[in-house]
Amino acid sequence: MKIAIAQLNPTIGDLANNAKKIIEASQFAANQNARLLLTPELSLCGYPPRDLLLDPSFVKSISIELQSLARKLPSQLAILVGIVIPNPCAYLKGEKPLFNSVAWLENGQIKQIFHKRLLPTYDIFDENRYFEPGQQSNYFELFPDPQSSTSVKIGLTICEDLWNNRNFWKRKYYKYDPLEDLLQVGVDLILNLSASPYNIGKQKIREKMIKYSSKHCNTPIIYVNQVGGNDDLIFDGNSFAVNKKGEIVLRSKSFEETIDFINLKVKNNDLSLSRINDEIKIEEEEIWLALVLGVKDYVRKCGFSKVVLGLSGGIDSALVAAIASEALGPENVLALLMPSPYSSQHSIIDAEVLVKNLGINHYKLPIKDIMKSYDTLLESLFKGTEFGIAEENIQSRIRGSLLMAISNKFGHLVLSTGNKSEMAVGYCTLYGDMNGGLAVILDVPKTRVFSLCRWLNREREVIPHSILIKCPSAELKPNQTDQDFLPSYEILDEILERLIHRHQSVSQINEAGFDLITINKVIKLVAGAEFKRKQASPGLRITDRAFGTGWKMPIANRWKTNYS
Repeated sequence: MKIAIAQLNPTIGDLANNAKKIIEASQFAANQNARLLLTPELSLCGYPPRDLLLDPSFVKSISIELQSLARKLPSQLAILVGIVIPNPCAYLKGEKPLFNSVAWLENGQIKQIFHKRLLPTYDIFDENRYFEPGQQSNYFELFPDPQSSTSVKIGLTICEDLWNNRNFWKRKYYKYDPLEDLLQVGVDLILNLSASPYNIGKQKIREKMIKYSSKHCNTPIIYVNQVGGNDDLIFDGNSFAVNKKGEIVLRSKSFEETIDFINLKVKNNDLSLSRINDEIKIEEEEIWLALVLGVKDYVRKCGFSKVVLGLSGGIDSALVAAIASEALGPENVLALLMPSPYSSQHSIIDAEVLVKNLGINHYKLPIKDIMKSYDTLLESLFKGTEFGIAEENIQSRIRGSLLMAISNKFGHLVLSTGNKSEMAVGYCTLYGDMNGGLAVILDVPKTRVFSLCRWLNREREVIPHSILIKCPSAELKPNQTDQDFLPSYEILDEILERLIHRHQSVSQINEAGFDLITINKVIKLVAGAEFKRKQASPGLRITDRAFGTGWKMPIANRWKTNYS
């Protein structure tokens, strides 16, 4: 039995075009004589729809589109489509109003509906807000072809349903394990329809877990995942299949829409070897592809075609410019060079060389005269005070205003260029360099910015070498460097990794070789910068602990970390 795996890139709420993608995939699959087509979780409406689910007209439109879709699909093909449907018992039983479901479509009809059983409520997930968990084990029987006398019993899981194997995780996160329940009814094949967001190393965990499950259950598993960017989330695809022995027999491409095929040998109910695309082994390449896809989809799905960014001659804006150029084409990227009297000549030259290397459009707007007008206007009010952070931030805010003027005049989306290290400790200016519609490298620490640029230069010099070797500086006053205020980025990023990602205590970080004064300073800076993070642009997520949807720290609080 030939099975098609459609790794699709839906746009949230674009029901008609999402349905069109499913129709096109089904026609292609039918032409290849497939019997079954798999699509990702919530493939008809896109994942995650968030509070669109509170709009009754949105939910009703999904139902109407599903009915229409069923009539347009090839009759000889069974298709599994991710949908949202109302819970008819919600008001009678005090349950949640909706189900996260999958519809089995065939011969112009909706043959069966299956409900997701495990609803995640951690990190970026908040499914209990909207959905009622399904209570029954999900499986169906499918005849491989019209002449078959024996059917294949297929178990269906939706994303999180497959992530509660107590033997693999050494504990259970939920009361029920849908996988165990499917084994009780004796399924021949297990499917998993997912919308699993990307973070560094996620695919290795998925493959390890599902290989373990298939081997110990002696049952083949096919996993199909959404691909593409939706707001701050990036979905990497990486759909794959494993046989009864826990061996990978198919792997789709990363970060691309694909349709792949695999055969289920009905005689022994196992999967044949199919195309196995190479896994990405270099993290920098994986991150690069994720960020490029994230920018491309955010710009496209938000209705923009061109972007603008400030180019300082520093490494952060250089990387963002390179990502944008790759994602959108250099002709759709405008770089503003906005030197001040404190901008070094080598930074101006570096920015001009980068523009030439990338082939992007640029315009130079010196801000010296604007700075003087501010000085004149504020002279009487600031009389008797020393030059300090207020004057430094004015420069940044001038640049932010110019970027927004370009955005308003020409309809370009502003890309902000701050990195995760800066955002963590508040080394950034509200309404200045934080201005923007998308923070491209908000989840990329400074040390990783350097490694990405070095990787990008592996074949030719894209990022000028002089940018890679100079001391990072905001250049808002003479001879300024970031390390006038911060620890070295190697030390800072390691402390932030331990604090934010590993949730280590002060004593644990201290035992790892970091001095208490530095640790305490970093903790204080992180806590004090929360009000800035709440006002930041959406930032693309590449780690399992990003300053975005899953970050839910209070701004006003008096908790003091025990520094001892």
